[in-house]
Amino acid sequence: MSNSTPATGIHKNGNDKKKFKGDRSPCSPSRVLHLRQIPSDVTEAEVISLGLPFGKVTNVLMLKGKSQALLEMASEEAAVTMVNYYTPITPQLRSKPVYIQYSHHRELKTDNLPNQARSQTALQAVNAVQSGSVAVTSARADERGLLPGQGSVLRIIVENLFYPVTLDVLYQIFSKFGSVLRIITFTKNNQFQALLQYADPAYAYHAKMALDGQSIYTGSCTLRIDFSKLTSLKVKYNNDKSRDFTRIDLPSGDVQPPVEPCVAAAFGTQNMIFPSYAGAAGFAPAMGFTQGAGLPVPSVPGALGCLAVTTSPLSGHVAAPSVTGVPGNSVLLVRNLNPEAITPHGLFILFGVYGDVHRVKIMFKKKENALVQMADAAQAQLAISHLNGQRLYGRVLRATFSKHQTVQLPREGQEDQGLTKDYSNSPLHRFKKPGSKNFQNIFPPSATLHLSNIPHSVTVDDLKNLFASTGSTVKAFRFFQKNCKMALIQLGSVEEAVHALIELHNHDLGENHHLRVSFSKSTI
Repeated sequence: MSNSTPATGIHKNGNDKKKFKGDRSPCSPSRVLHLRQIPSDVTEAEVISLGLPFGKVTNVLMLKGKSQALLEMASEEAAVTMVNYYTPITPQLRSKPVYIQYSHHRELKTDNLPNQARSQTALQAVNAVQSGSVAVTSARADERGLLPGQGSVLRIIVENLFYPVTLDVLYQIFSKFGSVLRIITFTKNNQFQALLQYADPAYAYHAKMALDGQSIYTGSCTLRIDFSKLTSLKVKYNNDKSRDFTRIDLPSGDVQPPVEPCVAAAFGTQNMIFPSYAGAAGFAPAMGFTQGAGLPVPSVPGALGCLAVTTSPLSGHVAAPSVTGVPGNSVLLVRNLNPEAITPHGLFILFGVYGDVHRVKIMFKKKENALVQMADAAQAQLAISHLNGQRLYGRVLRATFSKHQTVQLPREGQEDQGLTKDYSNSPLHRFKKPGSKNFQNIFPPSATLHLSNIPHSVTVDDLKNLFASTGSTVKAFRFFQKNCKMALIQLGSVEEAVHALIELHNHDLGENHHLRVSFSKSTI
């Protein structure tokens, strides 16, 4: 007997609930996502665009009578990433908030449903974009603005270059649309230009659609973006002119020093446009710039918002302020912890991968919960997007913004059992130095760890045994060829790597060397 509902032909997991309530308990992860409160005039292509940056979209079902839709991703992993991304900040379609959660359905079977031709047309267009196809799939896809892209490499020209634009600025803007692999900057015909390669043609397509014609700074530094004829970029050096984000072992070569902050400050205070999260309060897509001519672009992750870059009159340095308008602050509520295993120091090390942790408080009466105070709201958002949903000591960690604005230290004489710690002045902060390379090496938790600060006397077996002592299974290991102070180690799972990072970051290796551990996006 088929496990599907006759009305929709959608295969279910046995739970026959039909009412969707905003305050119901969340479903277990599924590659099918349930979207609520979608505007009545929204198109299939706009719904698909919400999922596209996270992976391949394999099906969509519009339930316009209920203002709902079901979106099927190619994998559960892609769906989990999408839900984690949109949990702290609500996306928008046509300036209206849309709510996303896991569906009770495990897959969509819509072949026998009426009115599915439009959805299939939109999906075919998306697949053409993702494969880098040049042919236009159909006239209807053309009408919806889903023209296929040429490939994953973009050519960027910056016109009206009134303020300096650096490789790091381009990375910060374009990485909001997907994983950036390589960037090469150069000057040609007296114009600052760049070549930028994404991991997927779909990311390049969305970045071009959203950013072409926009200005980085209000009234200047206008982006002109086209698809390059190149299919891939070759980068020899990692420096201020070129960078391969998949090869941190490349030499720096000879390069001009970067523009000093004090020089940049001489240009005065200006408004700088950075991509932010679609739908964040105070970050409406049309804020601070005029949409360029061309096809309408749906609100996708990476819709633009303005951040003022202010100049300190005392130091002369340019300082980006904390993000405002984000629903929350710099304090995170972390739930579903394993009270038998977690410590304030463990949370400090783990969350410290994504920002500088100032204070940690494990709840005295409910030790499954903790508060983590980051240096600012941007770092808090980064920690949520990377750590929410990760497994930690056998449990799935949940991280959201807290209602608290700060973590209070216990009063003198107040019983605390060492559950509240102040790390404001810790020497282990990774991001204290302005322009630190650590800002360029922030990656999601992965089974492969990047190790650095290794003394010459420490061998492969020493490090393998060290990680095995934490209960990890060492799958692979290699030193960097040109820098034997750094290595990659691949463990049995992401969870093992998380545990090992907590336990071994800053481990004393002797000779006044303390091991530095971070997540890598490379594999061995």
